[in-house]
Amino acid sequence: MTLYQKLATRLREHIQHDFYKSGDKLPSVRQLAQEHGVSISTVQEAYRQLEQEQLVEARPKSGYFVCIPKKDNLPSISRPPQRPLEVSQWEEVLNMLMNRSGNKGVQLQHAMPDMKASTLKPLLKTLSDLTKQKPELGLGYSDVRGSEELRMQLCRLTVASGCQLHPDDIVVTSGCQEALSVCLRAVTEPGDIIAIESPSFYGSMQAIKAANLKAMEIPTHPETGISLEALELALDQWPIKAIFVTPTCNNPMGYNMPEEKKEQLYRLAQSYDIAIIEDDIYGDISYQFPRPKAIKAFDQDGRVLLCSSFSKSIAPGTRVGWIAPGRYRDKVTHIKYVSSSMCPVLPQLAIAKFIRIGGYAKHIRQMRQNYEQQRDHILNAIKIHFPSNTRVSFPVGGFILWVELHPSIDTMKLVERCREEGVNFAPGPLFSATGKYRNCFRLNFSEQNKEKREWAIKRLAAILHDSDTRIEHSAPETSALI
Repeated sequence: MTLYQKLATRLREHIQHDFYKSGDKLPSVRQLAQEHGVSISTVQEAYRQLEQEQLVEARPKSGYFVCIPKKDNLPSISRPPQRPLEVSQWEEVLNMLMNRSGNKGVQLQHAMPDMKASTLKPLLKTLSDLTKQKPELGLGYSDVRGSEELRMQLCRLTVASGCQLHPDDIVVTSGCQEALSVCLRAVTEPGDIIAIESPSFYGSMQAIKAANLKAMEIPTHPETGISLEALELALDQWPIKAIFVTPTCNNPMGYNMPEEKKEQLYRLAQSYDIAIIEDDIYGDISYQFPRPKAIKAFDQDGRVLLCSSFSKSIAPGTRVGWIAPGRYRDKVTHIKYVSSSMCPVLPQLAIAKFIRIGGYAKHIRQMRQNYEQQRDHILNAIKIHFPSNTRVSFPVGGFILWVELHPSIDTMKLVERCREEGVNFAPGPLFSATGKYRNCFRLNFSEQNKEKREWAIKRLAAILHDSDTRIEHSAPETSALI
């Protein structure tokens, strides 16, 4: 790393940890040069790099100032139907999952982490060494609960989220999708009602559909999450069996539910004696340090089933997820056994070592920094190129954001047109039980380099002005947003 890159990194960390706040004047070029024993040109180059990242702006005859993107023009508070509904949209989800355009174009539809990071090299080496030196470990049966070594390391990791777990409290799964599906089956019977945020991850929706459950979508704020007032009204009115939430680095909104609200949600579930299924898959890549607490941290009676995986923090191909199921441990273990028996051993052992030697912590630190910079870049590109009435979420972790367009835009039409142009995204109707949010979509900002992302945003913006992407005049219910 060059001198100017080291200086830029230090200034960036100070900005990200609120040592310097939005609008603050930064030290002068001459002052920084003297403090760090570097040349004036080195300081100027460091500031130039931060300008390109949209973190700093130069003001004539005044110096450099912090320029953090403001959380203005956020998406509206959602307004879903006030009754339980069966989940649809499977064909649309399948079409998106199958359509990767031969990996051509700019793939912004899948929530894929950066898998080219140099910080993953120790993990890849460990996996390679295990395959060569102990291939027999990958051929036999293992503990249905997962590798004990991995479960021990998971206990270490969850301390950061406020949880105190024992290896026997954890069941390893084939990714978070299996974890969520297993948990739903453990706490419900077919026909039951599940309360869920709206919009919500399409994989969660399809897990509800596969379990023959109904979804009760609850209004959700783009900064603070599910409305506890609306949830309580729903609990009074309907026989809701469980609450299904992603409160930390939410998918697709990217918010962190405030800690006090997480505890209130737990107390609400306690008062109605129902379970909470908590999806924490993005929790480790929150930009906030220390990382936010999980709802599980407040769990006193085992009603919270905490689910996560390494699919977003490392890579989806590892297929290593896990559950801390609390009082439902025996039932979860049984369902896991009858559904997939055990998980492949070698990835579990490789990840366990990656955590143990400090590789995972180093990787996460780097990814948090990278994703935050990429968020700022894509938000700035959207602000410049998209229509002025566009609303965009302000993710505080992860690598996805939610875009709300004018109600006249139909993103199901828009996505077809954009695919022809080599731009892919996830249309809004996939994130609702009944296909709401037709004027919204989700973008991933981790997978492509800056130039490709900016090209995709410009192209998308140009297509937005075409009349064939507009809804033929929409009735009020075509948009689920206020």
